[in-house]
Amino acid sequence: MKFKKGKCRVLHLGRNNPKHQYRLGVDMQGSSTAEKDLGVLGDNKLSMSQQRALMAKKANGILGCIQKNVASRSREVILPLCSALARPHLESCVQFWAPQFKKNKELLERVQRRATKMMRGLELLSYEEKTERVGSV
Repeated sequence: MKFKKGKCRVLHLGRNNPKHQYRLGVDMQGSSTAEKDLGVLGDNKLSMSQQRALMAKKANGILGCIQKNVASRSREVILPLCSALARPHLESCVQFWAPQFKKNKELLERVQRRATKMMRGLELLSYEEKTERVGSV
């Protein structure tokens, strides 16, 4: 397999990084603010907010596919689908979730709220009552 120099990027980490320019052979390497490696998106501040947002977006997309393609709205149908298809995306970055931060908690709850809205028979309940009846999606 040939090595592709054009795909290499420099990720400058830290606050007081002098951001040196690097060469690979005769070519100068471009810098990047975020890179994906082994499926994990890391940025130059080492905050995983982009990774969390990406996983929540994927889970929401899957919930949209379930909503569009599944005719039944019963809890017995929707709950296993959500647990099997959407939940693994949220659990894959569980190491990066910080529930003490309101922003992270709201991101997770937004996905769970959408999943509970799809279930028939829970429409008149509040979000807290829905999650209590359903358990965790």
